[in-house]
Amino acid sequence: MERRTLVTLIAAGVVMMSVVFFTGQTVRAQEQAAPVEKSLYERLGGVYSIATVVDDFIERLLVDAVLNANPKIKEARERVPKAGLKFRVTALVCQLAGGPEVYTGRNMKDSHAHLNISEKEWDAMVADFVACLNHFKVPEKEQGELLALVGPTKADIVTAK
Repeated sequence: MERRTLVTLIAAGVVMMSVVFFTGQTVRAQEQAAPVEKSLYERLGGVYSIATVVDDFIERLLVDAVLNANPKIKEARERVPKAGLKFRVTALVCQLAGGPEVYTGRNMKDSHAHLNISEKEWDAMVADFVACLNHFKVPEKEQGELLALVGPTKADIVTAK
């Protein structure tokens, strides 16, 4: 091999190694400068923490006088086991918050259509949810994110005219 070709190949190799090294350094520096925020799921403490909050939330709903005044909700509570409801809600919240759990229940519209839920009942549920989050000292930012996940379901859940 000609000396000139060998020198060119070595120079090209040095340039390539420099690019790889400095690019890697730049990426690492950027990662250090802007840490990636954890998912909502991680910030909430994962499935066990979420399940604990959901347990308390469902218990609050079960004794809510506004919700209990709706005979359709009362009938559904007698039909649907409390533990099953807690399981489904936990899976849904985990999935929406970015966790690995997968919600396999019916969509919100189908699962609430027959309950004739009013705006007043929706507001009572949200108040119970916020009280529960406050009880567990969930930070304001995470509460806002959770409420932003729940908010869009209102159109599918509130069906009373």
